[in-house]
Amino acid sequence: MARRCDLSGKNVMVGNNVSHAHNRTRRRFIPNLQNVRMQSEILGQQFKFKICTSLLKTIDKNGGLDNWLLKQSNRKLTDKAMRLKKMISQSQGKSQEQSQSTI
Repeated sequence: MARRCDLSGKNVMVGNNVSHAHNRTRRRFIPNLQNVRMQSEILGQQFKFKICTSLLKTIDKNGGLDNWLLKQSNRKLTDKAMRLKKMISQSQGKSQEQSQSTI
């Protein structure tokens, strides 16, 4: 199983531990991934994700999963996130059409 965030795509980075004597040894920077279930208000469903904690804080700051996905550019999202964003935008478009037709 890959150590990769399902929504942002953040993954393992590599670098060096550098001692005081400048001896260099390889190391890995592993993202802090957590398994979470998030609610989509527009779709009315829960989704399971493996996401990094920094993204979890950002999603909370932006007012939820739906708002965060709709604000993000498609370049920054993974395939799983793109599919979810497409579902949310289609559902949001349908609800806006229904509200305009009733007016």
